[in-house]
Amino acid sequence: MSRRRKAQKRKLSSDFRYGSILVTRFINTLMKDGKKSTAQKLFYDALDIIESKTSKRGIDIFERAIQNVKPPLEVRSRRVGGATYQVPTEVRPDRQVSLAIRWILKFSESRHDYGMANKLASELTDAANNQGGSIKRKEDTLKMAEANRAFAHFKW
Repeated sequence: MSRRRKAQKRKLSSDFRYGSILVTRFINTLMKDGKKSTAQKLFYDALDIIESKTSKRGIDIFERAIQNVKPPLEVRSRRVGGATYQVPTEVRPDRQVSLAIRWILKFSESRHDYGMANKLASELTDAANNQGGSIKRKEDTLKMAEANRAFAHFKW
């Protein structure tokens, strides 16, 4: 662990279309090679596709998808007396959002739709309806934590 002072959290500005910091975090994670305008276009196109398909507000579907994918528990490796145990721990709220964003982007990239905006729109609607790969990843994480509940006393 570092002996220096703790790293400062940078304040993110809210996005120009919805005024949401969560949207800014998602766009920043979606961005590749510093191309933020391309990431913004992809994200907003995906929300427009969602609105045209579902006739609901895209931002509401997006927020519900993030809420559904956030994992409450995860397992962390802990070495005790020469053995490594998978210890279930609660996930900090900031990390919950980061994991949810990462999982949604990972599983949207692996979809078989045409175009990233369509892939992202499909994954977000599936996640909002408690389906799709990102929800499966959350459930797998919870199952692992539940299976290793016997090692919870190693958390300190």
